[in-house]
Amino acid sequence: MFGKRGGSEAGVARQAPAPAVAAQPKAEAAAPEPVPVARPAKPAPAAPEPKSIDLARPRSEGFYQTKSTVFAALIDTIDLSQLAKLDIESARDEIRDIVSDIISLKNIVMSISEQEDLLEDICNDVLGLGPLEPLLARDDISDIMVNGATRTYIEVAGKVQATSIRFRDNAQLMNICQRIVSQVGRRVDEASPICDARLPDGSRVNVIAPPLAIDGPTLTIRKFKKDKLTLDQLVKFGTITREGATILEVIANSRCNIIVSGGTGSGKTTLLNCLTRYIEDDERIITCEDAAELQLQQPHVVRLETRPPNLEGEGAVTMRDLVRNCLRMRPERIIVGEVRGPESFDLLQAMNTGHDGSMGTLHANSPREALTRLESMITMGGFTLPSRTIKDMIATSVDVIVQAERLRDGSRKITSITEVIGMEGDVITTQDIFTYEILGEDQHGKLIGRHRSTGIGRPAFWERARYFGQDQRLAAALDAANAADAMSPVA
Repeated sequence: MFGKRGGSEAGVARQAPAPAVAAQPKAEAAAPEPVPVARPAKPAPAAPEPKSIDLARPRSEGFYQTKSTVFAALIDTIDLSQLAKLDIESARDEIRDIVSDIISLKNIVMSISEQEDLLEDICNDVLGLGPLEPLLARDDISDIMVNGATRTYIEVAGKVQATSIRFRDNAQLMNICQRIVSQVGRRVDEASPICDARLPDGSRVNVIAPPLAIDGPTLTIRKFKKDKLTLDQLVKFGTITREGATILEVIANSRCNIIVSGGTGSGKTTLLNCLTRYIEDDERIITCEDAAELQLQQPHVVRLETRPPNLEGEGAVTMRDLVRNCLRMRPERIIVGEVRGPESFDLLQAMNTGHDGSMGTLHANSPREALTRLESMITMGGFTLPSRTIKDMIATSVDVIVQAERLRDGSRKITSITEVIGMEGDVITTQDIFTYEILGEDQHGKLIGRHRSTGIGRPAFWERARYFGQDQRLAAALDAANAADAMSPVA
């Protein structure tokens, strides 16, 4: 094998490990930057049962001492530049072979299970994100929350659970956080202790480091499923009725301006991804996000991402900068991942000046609160406009508000589809098309409810739907919903 100190170019080089490497009782050798190994497409492994949260056997202090010894010998033996040329499976096999040789040469006594744990840990440290790898491999996990080196939680089926995942110490956790953010050109340290980033698959990452995080680095990952959800699947899960999903399809196909509203973890981004599937392939779409996580499938998509300031406090690119620049890029649809500040004014202007079908999300607990928040964000952005003028702008720009909510039993529902009608005096008028009604709960604490139509025969966007040839589908969906007045109660 081709090593640091010479050899053949046939593969990753090994060199016989030194007879002894000093163990480091409290800290292992600094892990290298993750090796950019090509990951071939392959079917995702079957996810374990959600209740199985013992994702790793407890590690003793002796285990970490042994790992430090073996890891130091591995780094002295292997050539990472050659390792990077291998695919992921070949790289893992190569590392496992070398580690097995080191264990044998150093006469390290370990049980088979301990050796397997050691091999897996070292492979994850060199090629991935260390102890996080078992969590990232599970598709049923929606959130990973690391509160310092010794406490890691996950969210499965809407419920937060503790796991047995542990990091060696806060230094290892901080090293992994820096790996993640450096992949997207960002940094996290004492000078810049808060950072938003993303994983290669689009999963959202937030890091807050000491001294702001008192008990050690805090890492939060909002994971995306490998298989993208669709409205049909949301119907299957009981998030919305079939008739409600059809109405949402019509709304998206009719180029209505949509605001997806909801609380944290309610599924806003997932729902926004579902709605964007109904944008035509020949439309030019521009997305603006703090950390790029939207996963549009259309061919003509321009993805823009904000940038934090540098060490001198300069060079920041805000969401408002991106939205304003969008207007010079000939967009047909503008999609803002999350509206949270003065960019709301520019988005409303875009919606009102020929960019129909634009979308965005914001944090609010009801459609009415979403309208109030839009007005507040414009006011706090320093725009000296009368309240009536701002409300007029909102009423003429936003067509539909889709409210998502995570209920107390962990389930996620679309709790209302609400259209903005116009103004009556100084009040923005709205009307609900669909709402979700909670009827009670079963003996296991799971909420029982139903989606129901409010009986509207012709919503305000009817003419728009007819212009786009969607009026027949809309009429059929409304008739079916009004006839049933509800979908079957949610199990």
